[in-house]
Amino acid sequence: MTITIGILRADDIPVELNTDFDQYPQMIEDLIVSANLGRKAEAKNLKFRVYAVNREEYPKDIHEVDGYIITGSKSSVYDPDPWIAKFQSFIATLHRNKKKTVGICFGHQIIASALGGKTEKSSVGWGLGVITTEMTDAAIKSLGLQNGQSNINLLYTHQDQVTQPAPGSALLASTDICPAAIIAIDQHILSFQGHPEFSYDYARALYNLRRERYPEHTYKNAMASLEEQEHGALVANWIIDFLDN
Repeated sequence: MTITIGILRADDIPVELNTDFDQYPQMIEDLIVSANLGRKAEAKNLKFRVYAVNREEYPKDIHEVDGYIITGSKSSVYDPDPWIAKFQSFIATLHRNKKKTVGICFGHQIIASALGGKTEKSSVGWGLGVITTEMTDAAIKSLGLQNGQSNINLLYTHQDQVTQPAPGSALLASTDICPAAIIAIDQHILSFQGHPEFSYDYARALYNLRRERYPEHTYKNAMASLEEQEHGALVANWIIDFLDN
């Protein structure tokens, strides 16, 4: 059986990084494909389609793919750009149809916003670097975790965050500054504030490019954290299982 995944592209990488790094949909595809190959005999047959929703490109029919992954973006969900309002309406349609949808960073935030929650600029500043993400008891059931899998490390780069999850949300994980770091809604929505698709090299290049935006101690701590292990591949396997069920 083939799983066709629609990647909803909500941004382009900074032009300064175009020469050295792929765009966000390719990062996501590479992450998912690598995790899938690691399953060996249990690997799925995967196909991908990309829709640049930031340019108002959408599927003709929401069912032409099996599920969707929403990329990150430098935009905020509360920005007045017309494409964001249109995208929120599309997400509401996916939700009404219980279409499998995964959100990453901006994707996580816009799902909450589109479905009755709230996303705001964090009062505690940037979440940056490899950050410990504490799993809740609900995550054991939702993600099939083993008892004792109490936390994972993910790469983060965000100033906005979900401050009020959408009605019906189950909280699966938090960080020390982000109470709603992983969320699920029923069996069809799963979203992450972190970036499982980021490589260390891309994170390092992005943090350096944006260094002037960050408090110096935040930048230095984030760069030092890139020596720690992150668990993007584990998250990729969760996403595969989620889209396959």
